[in-house]
Amino acid sequence: MREELKKYVLDEYNDYITYKSLAEMENDEVRRRILSNLSTKEYEHYTFWLQLSGYKPNPPSRIRIRLIMMFRRLLGLVFIARLLERHERSVIKWYRELYTILPAKERETLFHIIREEEEHEKMLIGEIEETIVKYLGYIVLGLADAIIEISGVHAGFLGATSVTLLAGVAGLVVGFAASISMAVAAYLQAKQAPTIVPLKAAILTGITYILTVILQALPFFLTTDILNAFAVSIIISITLLAGFTYYGAVIRDIDSRREIATNIALTLGTATATYVFGDLLSSWLGIKSFYGGIHG
Repeated sequence: MREELKKYVLDEYNDYITYKSLAEMENDEVRRRILSNLSTKEYEHYTFWLQLSGYKPNPPSRIRIRLIMMFRRLLGLVFIARLLERHERSVIKWYRELYTILPAKERETLFHIIREEEEHEKMLIGEIEETIVKYLGYIVLGLADAIIEISGVHAGFLGATSVTLLAGVAGLVVGFAASISMAVAAYLQAKQAPTIVPLKAAILTGITYILTVILQALPFFLTTDILNAFAVSIIISITLLAGFTYYGAVIRDIDSRREIATNIALTLGTATATYVFGDLLSSWLGIKSFYGGIHG
């Protein structure tokens, strides 16, 4: 029992330091006040467990705090808040299991702690409006469409030719044209949403698309082995897709595993189908033998 209480002390102390650090780096007055309030509440929870256990933990690792602050800058406060709240839910389960075996006075305090933990997400998330959240759908649209379409282009050339330069250039050309098309589509779609700036949505979609295309095409310019280039490109694509799918799932507070599996299956399925099509087309038109004849 005492060892379990130590876990609660450490957990609440780490949360207190985390919210305190987030508040100190926050420029927005409203968010800073909310984060400071959350930090104060976590400190009160920490002192409750400290009194029960008599255990005083060491400060959390500076590396851990710096990493959280870095991710806060890169990924936004909503993402960090959602991650923290996912952890809070598991903590609430621990507290509910412990609730029935505590004395009456401590049970009453723990009841209030549980209520406060449950309110954290509503308090913080409800007051945050970040550009990245509003435009997340457009970013994901550009990323996912680029990955699936350009993976298909590269796979088609894998079946049609062994020249990496041709596959790389083809991916860039198709990707550049498609990025413009997607940006225009995003602009028209955003015009129907009153809270979205159409030009910003178009720019985010187009930039996300073309940057993804460049990363996918890069391996084809670094090696002459088309199989290796394609394998690395697919790894890059899957990594990007999984990362952004997970990010979006955390923001929307849903399970990411099924979405990641579905998106990866779509990418690999598209690549397989276009490879078969490219191989059949190459055999029918004699593209590989023609290219070999020119350089033979």
